[in-house]
Amino acid sequence: MASTLKLTAKALDQMTKTLPSEDVFDTDLPGYHVRPGKRGLTFRLYYRTKAGKQRILTLGRYGTLTATQARDNAKEALAVVAQGGDPRALIEDAKVEIERQQQQTLRAYLEGPYTAFQSRRKDGRGTVSRIRRDFSDWLDRPMGSLAHADVERWQANQETEEKPRAFSTLKRSYDALAALLAHAEERKVIPTHPLKGVKLQKPALTEEELAELGSERRYLDPREVKALFAGIEAYQDEKRDQRRRSRQHGKAYLPDLDHVVYVDHVAPWILAMFYTGFRPGDLFGLRWEHINLPFATIRKTIEKTAHKRPEPQTFPLSASAVAIFKAWHIQQESPASGLVFPSPRTGKRLDRTSMQKPWAAVRRLAGLPVDLQLYSLRHNFASQLVMAGADILTVSKLMAHSSIETTIQFYAHLAPDHKREAVEVFARVMDGSEESAKLANEDGPGMMKHPGAVHNGN
Repeated sequence: MASTLKLTAKALDQMTKTLPSEDVFDTDLPGYHVRPGKRGLTFRLYYRTKAGKQRILTLGRYGTLTATQARDNAKEALAVVAQGGDPRALIEDAKVEIERQQQQTLRAYLEGPYTAFQSRRKDGRGTVSRIRRDFSDWLDRPMGSLAHADVERWQANQETEEKPRAFSTLKRSYDALAALLAHAEERKVIPTHPLKGVKLQKPALTEEELAELGSERRYLDPREVKALFAGIEAYQDEKRDQRRRSRQHGKAYLPDLDHVVYVDHVAPWILAMFYTGFRPGDLFGLRWEHINLPFATIRKTIEKTAHKRPEPQTFPLSASAVAIFKAWHIQQESPASGLVFPSPRTGKRLDRTSMQKPWAAVRRLAGLPVDLQLYSLRHNFASQLVMAGADILTVSKLMAHSSIETTIQFYAHLAPDHKREAVEVFARVMDGSEESAKLANEDGPGMMKHPGAVHNGN
């Protein structure tokens, strides 16, 4: 027969030392008791449902729960019973709901309710496709299982691929996923937004981003161009001198740099940017498959605008650019494929910041201003074309701008004043026909008079 006892912490501690052989019921709360077992004491509660059915509710093990916590839980359960409820059924229902929510996969919600929701939005189909494509590894995971660490791994993987994606592109994709999770939370499909407050880590600014954010869109004057080429030669001379000293002091195994055109990738990379106006990212991703030296063209997809325009674009190469690529191609043993400017350490794509230190060295040796950004070579390319009289549409295509408005906004002011030239041409033509105008004036007031004609006053 079961015994009764006030189930205080002191009494329970004593029981753990000498386990009773039977259930011990509390003297105050009806049905509340502990059951001894091999793993210690377990809090339980007998109660009857409104229909008169007796049920047992397991509250937890002593040690996991304190005496006070177990007593409070028992009181709450008895309060539910007093109101006609069934506490065990509530707990079971809650467990089922939690399991259902945990098993609600990203794929199921994306392809079901969220596709229906996005179908009414302007670019809804694109949003669904973006999530499906960029988070394909997560599609069969419960939405509630996503965590901050998953986001960090995803971002790191995206940024270290052979063709790293721009931060702005990653953010668009992540924001689309976060919006889906907020939608699921709002409709109570998941109890909470698992990634709420989690943001992507913005990488250190690259030369391109620094230029876009704060640098002046400027071009190089003739003196600076001359200094740039001198700085590149000085960089190469410095590297050759360093290599000679290394070979003389026990490192004869290092390759001789005195008989190669380029000591490393730095000079051809900078010269390629100077003569093509390419963005740094497109030079980092440039492959030999993109370059047709016999036809003097580059055909590739522009990385910054790939999400809007994935098809490749063709760019003509000047004779100077072709000479640079030919010399570098021969020096690299004429590869048929692969990166044009691979990392000398890993053979993979150069890091986005890899040209910052080399550019600083060239700039120092050239005596160029310290605030002259590498990206200014791209601005110089466009500026010089416009000032030379190239039409804005052609410049826009060579710059691979997403719209001609960008070119107009930043470079049109450099164009020769064709409007003034046009009106001067008009004036010269009209002034040249002054004699004809005088004759017209003599024919009477009904004829148009040349504004510059001399009136005889007769």
